[in-house]
Amino acid sequence: MSNSTSNKKTVFLMLHGSLLLSSLSGVCSKLASRHLDHIFSLPFLFWLGLVFVIMFAYALIWQQILRRMPLTAAYSNKPVTLIWGILWGSLIFGEEISWNMVLGAAIIFLGIYFVVSSDE
Repeated sequence: MSNSTSNKKTVFLMLHGSLLLSSLSGVCSKLASRHLDHIFSLPFLFWLGLVFVIMFAYALIWQQILRRMPLTAAYSNKPVTLIWGILWGSLIFGEEISWNMVLGAAIIFLGIYFVVSSDE
């Protein structure tokens, strides 16, 4: 495997790791919202603070990704966070996954595939 191919795979994995991280901020936001009745409570401040920490780390990683990847490829992959949101909703919060959600996720993956494969 050439160094260029290896570098592309590393950047792609870094991109999806950052998108996974970004999706976790939504989880923390939802957990913080459970404590809105006591807005200065420790649990609320913890989850809200974690949102800021996650988004700060995500912003740093995202800037590094944009230096190494075409904008079209990077931005076309951002909808993956919606799919992570569906999974987190089901796994952490016990939300149901409907067929419309599965269809939407399939369309997102198809769109990402077409955009990324056309860049090559």
